[in-house]
Amino acid sequence: MLVKKQIVETLLPVLSEHLTQEQIENLIEQPNNNEHGDYAFPVFSLAKIFRKAPNQIAQDVADQIDASAFEKVQVVGAYINFYIKRDDLASTVIKEVLEQGEDYGQTDIGKGGNVPIDMSSPNIAKPMSMGHLRSTVLGNSIALILKKLNYNPIRINHLGDWGTQFGKLIVAYQGWGDEETVKKDPVNELVKLYVDFHEKAEENPELDDQARQVFKELEQGNEEYHQLWTWFKEESINEFKRVYNLLDIEFDHYTGESFYNDKMDEVLDYLADHNISKIERGATIVDLEKYNLPVALIKKSDGATLYLTRDLATAYYRKRTFDFVMSLYVVGNEQSDHFRQLKAVLKEMGNDWAEDMHHIPFGLITLNGKKLSTRKGKIVLLEKVLNEAIEIADQQITAKNPDLENKAEIAKQVGVGAVVFHDLKADRLNSFDFNLDDIVQFEGETGPYVQYTYARLNTVLNKYGKEIKPSEELNLDHEHSWEIIKLIKQYPEVIIKAAENFEPSVIAKYVIQLAQLSNKYYAKVRILEENDQLESRIQLVKAITIVLKDALSLLGIGAPEKM
Repeated sequence: MLVKKQIVETLLPVLSEHLTQEQIENLIEQPNNNEHGDYAFPVFSLAKIFRKAPNQIAQDVADQIDASAFEKVQVVGAYINFYIKRDDLASTVIKEVLEQGEDYGQTDIGKGGNVPIDMSSPNIAKPMSMGHLRSTVLGNSIALILKKLNYNPIRINHLGDWGTQFGKLIVAYQGWGDEETVKKDPVNELVKLYVDFHEKAEENPELDDQARQVFKELEQGNEEYHQLWTWFKEESINEFKRVYNLLDIEFDHYTGESFYNDKMDEVLDYLADHNISKIERGATIVDLEKYNLPVALIKKSDGATLYLTRDLATAYYRKRTFDFVMSLYVVGNEQSDHFRQLKAVLKEMGNDWAEDMHHIPFGLITLNGKKLSTRKGKIVLLEKVLNEAIEIADQQITAKNPDLENKAEIAKQVGVGAVVFHDLKADRLNSFDFNLDDIVQFEGETGPYVQYTYARLNTVLNKYGKEIKPSEELNLDHEHSWEIIKLIKQYPEVIIKAAENFEPSVIAKYVIQLAQLSNKYYAKVRILEENDQLESRIQLVKAITIVLKDALSLLGIGAPEKM
């Protein structure tokens, strides 16, 4: 950012009649080949203005600028290439990182604004499966990234604790369930009942009608059904918290769908009173043709409410309660139309703040190329996967360092971190197939690889054993050190980019690149060699560890000091 600003200030006096400051900044590039400078300014866009060949324009502009802030400025074709004074920039960047520590990259973009984040949201009476991993870790990482920019993220677990599925579960439990069996292992036994229900319903469709009736009575306050539902919910939350503890994730609110039961009438009344909704074949609908969206079904002909009804009430509640600057919904890609309808109905109701609501979609996790489904019993338990990852990490750590202290805690950080990192390094809209053995590896683009890089560099600092203070001038002549410094300088911009796109993979890809460059540096440079560059190299290594640890923390991943 600092260097770009210097380039803009250098070019502006010559180009201000033709380009704005912002236009100049947007044109600045970073060449793929270091021999072409650290930054380049292409002049193609000036060809029509100056009516000259681009290479001549580049030369004319270069001849007029004051290049004293740079090591050199060179014209190559239609590009003006800027070479940074490396020692000056290196000293500035490393000093900034060492002085700011974990605050490096922090800004006040958010100004403390509230951002409720709807994330995780498993269904009660079902264990958390791998299908819940993405919403949970994406939402958590987005919250951490936004906090770094001084937003106030509010993690909300919008539990799936209402709907016809609970009618099905109650029918199954009362029909062929056993209380003592369920009490011994509540959630797993309830899942078995749920799966059994669907198998039986294929042969006996009347069960579906029975389930709809039971849920309707639950909505109307049937005490017996309500007691069963409350029991299912309490047992489920206890199990969910065990998984969240493994992931080191906490929620500010557990307000599920049922929380909004008494908040929907206001929405329904407003829609009717303002002639936004209408009745068709007994159902309440809102026509969204002008938004190129299908009709929004607000209430069924039998009086039952839907997800959309509830989400309208939820949106109002969150705006009134948190006065949000943004409201995020980290929910699968398949719900995109639902959220388009939600925003469209809110706009029809006159709410400009609907524009501040953002659906954060993501792709699927598949197993052997197949989608996971609770209904058909194809469920891979998230807790089991995390524990298996911890076990694999423990075996690998034991083989590398059998006498390591706090091995169990480190294995947890590495195993869980491996699963989380693998999820977050993928662009969130991409689907991916899950293979645990490939994920918990210390080589390749993995979480353990980054964690091991951090621990290895930390060992170097421990061997150095002295206080590390930033100096006014650095003495570094190795090309790899310059590549690292340029990357560290980009970290604040990387955080902003990740926040603007709600895309943690930007951080994950950055941290892989930094780890790779750091390992090359470690392999090619004798860091602890006693010479006039020792303190400079140590300062560089310390800055790398600060950024690696912070970047991992923004992904919700720990950084063990030793491995």
